[in-house]
Amino acid sequence: MASEQHPINLTHHFLIAMPGMEDATFAKSVVYLCEHTERGALGIVINKPSDLKLPTLFAKVDLPLRREDLTNSPVYDGGPMHTERGFVLHEQQTASSVTFADMQAVPLTPHDGSVPVINAGGDTVSDDQVIDDKPSFYASSMMIPGGLEMTTSKDVLEALSSGAGPRKVLISLGYSSWGEGQLESELAENAWLTVGADASVIFDTPVEQRYTKALGLLGLQEWMISPEAGHA
Repeated sequence: MASEQHPINLTHHFLIAMPGMEDATFAKSVVYLCEHTERGALGIVINKPSDLKLPTLFAKVDLPLRREDLTNSPVYDGGPMHTERGFVLHEQQTASSVTFADMQAVPLTPHDGSVPVINAGGDTVSDDQVIDDKPSFYASSMMIPGGLEMTTSKDVLEALSSGAGPRKVLISLGYSSWGEGQLESELAENAWLTVGADASVIFDTPVEQRYTKALGLLGLQEWMISPEAGHA
């Protein structure tokens, strides 16, 4: 009798696009997976900077940026979903945890409510549901096993604006998502290599080197992989 196949969990892993990736959004991309469950996956592309710089994004939400270490940082194209909304990937501010299911309880489209969220257009918008017993300093955050946190509420920008906030931070517009079984199918088709994430690749490595560094976590170099190669 065949043994039961357990679902894989690639939370806090990198997806590294194989050379055969035809989707321009993900070609030669490195995606950090914030959550992967049987219901699907959510991640942020960490090596596709946009033309928008952080001071400009802050100005759109009527905030100065008093963090000199971030003044030249780009806003990243995190993926094709909700590209009008901001997502802040950063080091954890507490030791608590919350799941992707909890984040899903917070609507990602603007409407009236109680929790202000980041909107690239500069409007003040809110979500009408609050995560109960919030485990973060911020109103809408998801704790990620591995020491990172993703925040979607404007209060993290307010902290950064004041010169405080997390020291290590990556801000994107948009995110990447996969429905139930979709990522597993792409892995079976050898669209991605996978490896446990290293936060230094996200926060400390120059953007043009992140693809190479992520491959290096597997002991690979770019010339060693081809569209026909298997996934790790």
